[in-house]
Amino acid sequence: MKNYRNIKRLVKGIPAIDGAGVQLVRLVGHNDIKDFDPFLLFDAFDSTDPASYIKGFPWHPHRGMETVTYLIEGEIEHGDSLGNTDVIRAGDCQWMTAGSGIIHQEMPQPARRLLGGQLWLNLPAKNKMTRPQYKPIVKNEIPVIEEEHATVRILTGTYKEHKGATDGDYVKASYLDITVHPESEWEIDTPPSHTVFVYIVEGKATFGHDYPRTITAKNVVLFETGEALKLQTTEKPVRFLLMMGKPLREPVAWGGPIVMNTREELMHAFQELDENTFIK
Repeated sequence: MKNYRNIKRLVKGIPAIDGAGVQLVRLVGHNDIKDFDPFLLFDAFDSTDPASYIKGFPWHPHRGMETVTYLIEGEIEHGDSLGNTDVIRAGDCQWMTAGSGIIHQEMPQPARRLLGGQLWLNLPAKNKMTRPQYKPIVKNEIPVIEEEHATVRILTGTYKEHKGATDGDYVKASYLDITVHPESEWEIDTPPSHTVFVYIVEGKATFGHDYPRTITAKNVVLFETGEALKLQTTEKPVRFLLMMGKPLREPVAWGGPIVMNTREELMHAFQELDENTFIK
């Protein structure tokens, strides 16, 4: 019999304003480093009012981590210090490795609805200062697996021997966009030691093997260790984002957009920003 995962934490999130005035919900952040390792941050956005996000995220630096931005609906313009310019559209994903340092901007464009999220993935100490890179993943590059009870989009990682659009160069994280049909049961095998959490985009579902709970949209569910994750839906479908990754178990020194391993490394990064020597 499989050892199914139980619920460890339910995170309702905190409304926040970031960038130049973007309204979002912060579900994973500074206080969650140990529980969500190797994931650092997850921000969700869902708005039909362009005034709540149009000011965007003007030019700002990053070092020591990776950002994964996934859009279900909407449009975001991107530019960075590597010379990349791009537009993330509905169904697209952007994987950016900050590494030794990158400066970029993300500017949402007016749309009927802006729906998606940004995930921060920590870099191992040995890779903190790796070469920065930008990897656009367009909608038609993301495999879509149609099952009897679910539709699974594989942004990163592998699902039932199907490879996703990318695998990650430093942390082999899985990122899936899953819709489960009404009145259905669905499960996925999970590496027992990996951190696993879901963000419910729309609908609701019952999670947790020994102590089941019905969780509604706009919440994050973090799970205990186990070999598999199982859920049941009600009379309506549920759509959720699922993330899995092996914990790094390394010290974290985090200041704004910079994530290093020691305070000395963090202070050095900010000194380089002041001295205009940040970009290598």
